[in-house]
Formats: sequence, C-alpha cells, structure tokens
Amino acid sequence: MTSPASRADAPADGPMDTRVDRRSFLHRASALAAVATVGTVALPSVAYAGPATAPTLDNLTAPVRPEAQLDVTELTIAEAATLIRNGRLKPEALLEAYLARISKFDGIYQAFNLVLADEALARAKSLGRSRGGALHGIPLAIKDNYYTRGIPTTANSFLFEKFVPPFDATAVRRLTAAGGIVLGKTQMGPLATTRATTPDGRITTVNAWTPADPSTDPGGSSSGSATAVASRMATSSVGTQTGGSITAPSNAQNLTGLKPTMGRVSLYGIVPLSYTRDHPGPLARDAKDAAIMLTAMAGEDPNDPRTQGLPPVPDLITAATPVLRGRKVRVRWKTRVGVIPGFTSGTTEVAAARRAALDTLAGVQDLRVVDVTLPDEWDVLTNAAFNNVRLPERSEPFMPMLRADLRGFGVSVTGWLQGALLGADEYLTGQRAKVLLLRRVLDDLFEQCDVVVQISPTPFDAIGLPELALPIGFSAAGIPIGTILGGKPFGEDRLLAVAAAYQAVTDWHQRRPVDPEGVVRARAAGQDRGRIRAEDVPELMQ
Repeated sequence: MTSPASRADAPADGPMDTRVDRRSFLHRASALAAVATVGTVALPSVAYAGPATAPTLDNLTAPVRPEAQLDVTELTIAEAATLIRNGRLKPEALLEAYLARISKFDGIYQAFNLVLADEALARAKSLGRSRGGALHGIPLAIKDNYYTRGIPTTANSFLFEKFVPPFDATAVRRLTAAGGIVLGKTQMGPLATTRATTPDGRITTVNAWTPADPSTDPGGSSSGSATAVASRMATSSVGTQTGGSITAPSNAQNLTGLKPTMGRVSLYGIVPLSYTRDHPGPLARDAKDAAIMLTAMAGEDPNDPRTQGLPPVPDLITAATPVLRGRKVRVRWKTRVGVIPGFTSGTTEVAAARRAALDTLAGVQDLRVVDVTLPDEWDVLTNAAFNNVRLPERSEPFMPMLRADLRGFGVSVTGWLQGALLGADEYLTGQRAKVLLLRRVLDDLFEQCDVVVQISPTPFDAIGLPELALPIGFSAAGIPIGTILGGKPFGEDRLLAVAAAYQAVTDWHQRRPVDPEGVVRARAAGQDRGRIRAEDVPELMQ
C-alpha cells in the first residue's frame, strides 16, 4: 500500500486522512494490541505530512433559525454561541430554560440520574457577561462513567454507587475549561454494557421519540446522553463507545454522534470497559455541533499514552461548515463514498431511507457514490467470536470484585463472566485477527473509497477508526432512521464535511420529538405503564 503521507500529490491543506501515513497507524494499532496487558507503554507515533490548522473555539458565528429564537432550548451550540457572544442571550437564561424542561419532563424521559441545578446556575452566573468561545455558557449532559470532581460517578452500577472521584475526567475538564456548564450526569447501561436500566435490570431511560413506549430502544449504552439532547434537556452531551454506544443511540434518536479515532480523545478519568476499544465522543444535534464538541475534547493528555504521538487536531469546525458554489452545496473535499454490499437491503422503510440518502449524497457536488467490495474473509474477521475478544479486557481489572461477589455486576454479569472465562489462546488469536482486519480495511477497502457507509458500527469501533452517525429519515411510526459513515485514520474532518453537506440539503437533523404532555397527564392520573423489566426486552438478556 502507498502511504498517503508519502504521495507527492498529498495536499498540504487537504483533509487529515490524506496526510496520515496509514502504515504507521497500523503499526501503532499492532503495538496497542500487544501492550493491552500493560497499559502504560509509549506507543509508536503516527506519521503525517504537513502542518494542521490549529483548532479554535473562538469567533464562531452562525445564522440563527427563527424557530430557535422563539425557544432557546431549540438552539444548536453554534446558534447559542452566536447569541451569547452578541449579548442577546445570557448563559443563565439558557440554563434556566433547560432546567425547566428537566423539571417538567425528565420524570418521563429518565435521561438523568443526577441533575446539578444549583451548581450549574452558580456556574452560569459566574460566567457573567464575558463573551468566550463556542462552549461559553452551553449546558451539557455528561455520561455517568466520566469522572466529575466531588460529584458521584456511578457508571450506573452497584460497584460504583458510592464513588465520588477527586478529579474531573480530562474530557470533562476540557469542556468546562472551554466554558461548558455541566447540567448533570446521564443514565447509561450498567457499566456501559446495554441500554439504560437500573443495575438490576429495570428499564429507565426511554427513547425521546416514543416516551410512552419503554420497549422502543433509545440506544445504548449512552442512552441518557442521547435522550437528554433529543428531548431538548441539554444542548449537547458526551458518551463512550466500545461496541456502538455513541452511534447506536444517535441513530435511534435523530442525532449526529461522532466516535473519533482511537486516541483522539483521552480516556483518563473514565470508568474503563476495554483498553483497546473505548472511545469518548459527542452526541450532538448536527455536524457543526459535533465538531465544536470534539474540538474541545480532543488533544494529547500526559495521563493517557493512547493520545500521544498522534497528528494534531485539524480545523474540525471549518470542515463541518457547508460550502456553497453559487447556490449549490458542494462537499469541502472531493470524496468517494463507498457503498458496501447489502447496504440497501433490510426492512422496506430502512432500505428506502438508505437509497434516498445515497441519492441525496450523489447530488452533492464533488461527492461520488461508488459500490465497493469487502476485504477477503470479512465475515470471519467480523463475526461474534471476533467481537468477544474484547471481553477479557473488561473483566481483568474487575477480577477481585468478580471473585468477591457476582451480585455487584447486576444485570450485566454474564458478559463479565464470559470475559473471565475466555481462553488466553482465543484472546491472542482475536488480537491478531483485529490487526489483520485493520490491514485489509486500510489496504483494500480504502483503496476504493474515502468514506464508507455502514450497516453496523462493527468493526470500525473495534479497529479504532472514526465513525459518524447521522439521521436520514423516519419510519411510518415516527421512529428515527440513521446511518453510519466510517472513515480512515483521523478522518473526522472528512466525515464531518460529508455530513455537513448532507445536512445542508436535508432537514432530518432539525426535526424534534413532540413533548410528552399526554404521558405526564397519564402518569399523574396513575395510568402510566411504569418501568418494565430487562426480561421484557430480549436484547438485555443476551
């Protein structure tokens, strides 16, 4: 394979994925798999060509939609930042609007397990009239596996139910340093393993689009993070992904979620699940908001060797800004979107939405939709056995707890036991298979395209490549339909550019669920169905 960084025609100002040496990324991934048992060894650097534009959160302006001016909880980050910088919106007014919605509706949505109303209001008032960057005064929801100093961080589990961390996770510290306000901690799957339930398996968080039907999956494990944003109880949120936990809830709730390349965001101060597969990232309302969030979160951290020796963070916000040529939208960089076999199969509604999305993409200038073939032995290298090799990485740090009392793991205990019982030979074979799959994706799949549409987050989250989830339609029942774009190493800027172009010519991402007034009345009258058990939802019992 010819490394993009060694090509004479690699543009100095092109997307980051044209400047990253893919071979060095493969070598780094191989080393990461080898040192998973150590966790502190310096990894090989990833080579790249040319400088990157230093990212900034300052001087952001965006047009504000009329409907958002009537209801500030409708504002995107970019819109709210514009109003705050212009002195037309106070941070405390924005925060109070969100707290009012939380007070009225979160009894139905159950997106939060802790709301920090007093602390958030004090923070908003302390910001005063100063005009900071894009996150200045923006209320954010934080998944409850991110450490928050002096504030309980439970990972929604029996094991951490009394844990109060002494410091903020690096990602939280960076968000607040940029002016963000922590609204509260969100419900999640117990220890980040399923959709949100209580640790013993009772369904909590509902999908914001079907609040009266708890059986509709809100997506997991970052369920509360997604529901908080979709229901307009937070401007944006953060989640973590090990096997689809950012992309799945984003697709389920009409959001734009971004799982970055392994190492782009520090995992320091986040309750671990898999050393080689955990990824922090934003769940946002559109591509630009996802870019703003990732810009704040990303960067090298001396506390996490996975973040060191990487290409610098490019200008993601500019990448996520639509480009016009005359009156037509064009993608910022010429891009081939690869369509994998079977992408337009499935249920009639999903297939139709996918075909329509491809047609829309094909109509964007400088964007070409092409059919691609999958690498050899794709089914073997991406099957369930391959996916299960992550399990020992989550079980090993918790072995003393597993030996002491299995009840501490609640409804997710089966997966933790599977990890403890998986043989060393299976684990090693799986790690080798992961590196082989990454090599074939880089050598074969990405020789045919620059971005690929996916049916599942697997295997890109397993091999550390970036993914972006975005809305592409709705079912007849009004449930969101989304898709996932997969990119090359550190190709977040190109993914954002494609998503921004698509969202400039569609309005799926601007649609919001109806407030659950009827559910509120039913609950007050004692007619609500209430919580259901994990065994009522088969996916929780797998």
